[in-house]
Amino acid sequence: MRDTWTEEQLSALQVRINETPLVCGIDEVGRGPLAGPVVACAIIMPHGEKIQGVRDSKKLSEKKREQLYDTILDQCLAWGIGQCDERMIDAINIRQATLVAMREALLSLKTKKGEILVPDLVLVDAEHIETDLEQISVVHGDDRIYAISCASIVAKVRRDRMMRAYDARYPEYGFAAHKGYGTKAHYAAIREHGILPIHRRSFLHGKDRYEKLVDASMSSPTPNKPDRTEKNG
Repeated sequence: MRDTWTEEQLSALQVRINETPLVCGIDEVGRGPLAGPVVACAIIMPHGEKIQGVRDSKKLSEKKREQLYDTILDQCLAWGIGQCDERMIDAINIRQATLVAMREALLSLKTKKGEILVPDLVLVDAEHIETDLEQISVVHGDDRIYAISCASIVAKVRRDRMMRAYDARYPEYGFAAHKGYGTKAHYAAIREHGILPIHRRSFLHGKDRYEKLVDASMSSPTPNKPDRTEKNG
């Protein structure tokens, strides 16, 4: 999506955000990897003082994202997670899977007490999703809009933890290091050991698309399953 936002428009949007009671930011991670799910987060942050250091998750270290993750979830008014696994990605393509994950995250918005919270305005990073709620698509929203930045960090940490879990099961593939992206080491592991159930067949072509399968019982984790550090639900 082309970036047509001007500084004046962004300033006006920020005024609108400040005047709107419940603003939800939505972002996703995992469009590009060869393996694993695409994960989206929808989150409503309180107005007022912002958490220091929050920005686009891609511009933060893994350690910093992990630190911010807990603080964001402690301070948020509501949050939700959505995801689409490799089978869905292969079936409907990565963009459509991303939109499904974003919509699922929005529909999963809950407070820490497990109560559903409906936002007054939805801000989505460079996409439009299926919803009757008022929404605005913001190109580079993950680095321009605080709530979207928070969503980016939560989604990234969630997905990275999934990939580290896969690394424990399949250490020869190096998922903890590359998180499923198409690095030289990842391609080399595919050629040596074969395709896993979590690999996206539609992302593998030619010499990299081998038919050898490894442990077909494992696919992407169930979405929105909390770990011990999370308080949602």
